[in-house]
Amino acid sequence: MVNKSSIAGLYAIADTHYLDDAGLPAAVSEAIIGGARLIQYRDKKHDAESRLEQAREIAKLCRQHNVLFLVNDDIELAKQAWASGVHLGREDAAIAKGRELLGPQAIIGVSCYNELARAELAQTQGADYVAFGSFHSSRTKPQAVRAGLELLSAAKQKLRLPVVAIGGITPENGTRLVAAGADALAVIEGVFGQDDVRAAAQRYARLFTKLKSQD
Repeated sequence: MVNKSSIAGLYAIADTHYLDDAGLPAAVSEAIIGGARLIQYRDKKHDAESRLEQAREIAKLCRQHNVLFLVNDDIELAKQAWASGVHLGREDAAIAKGRELLGPQAIIGVSCYNELARAELAQTQGADYVAFGSFHSSRTKPQAVRAGLELLSAAKQKLRLPVVAIGGITPENGTRLVAAGADALAVIEGVFGQDDVRAAAQRYARLFTKLKSQD
């Protein structure tokens, strides 16, 4: 059964822009061993058959390690790949559609950019977490709107959902985001664009263990 309370810590996004097909499973495994608690599959280049094959392989790895696995954008793919859930953006299907296809136990996350009102609406519509950003410049989405630390603080006061920060996050600038209220840090290049994926994941995971030790 999916444990929705596990939406915390390093949220590593396996984007096939940074990973070749042969190295994808190994990279995901290294990220998990390094401390990633959530894995998202993000693909913008493969055909449907290849996407399903890759997603199912990652889903299997995540189940073996008791890590949540989400699919970016594609509700149908999430269902076919037996994923824990799906992450939806502004142009994607509605939360209600995701819930209808994936069921009550599925995790549905929603991109809220720099809009607290969108996050509040997502909460009323049944989202399981919301993501804000970009907090820093990002090569993945260079034109993304920017969000500030104060948004995280406001979100933690007004929302009952886990809050995810995304966008150009490094182990150095991530400390302030966690301190401001981010339950999870979503990272693409900072993990999967590095030569040593496991070591990169460990640097992010330490931000959360460090915070716990200070409580």
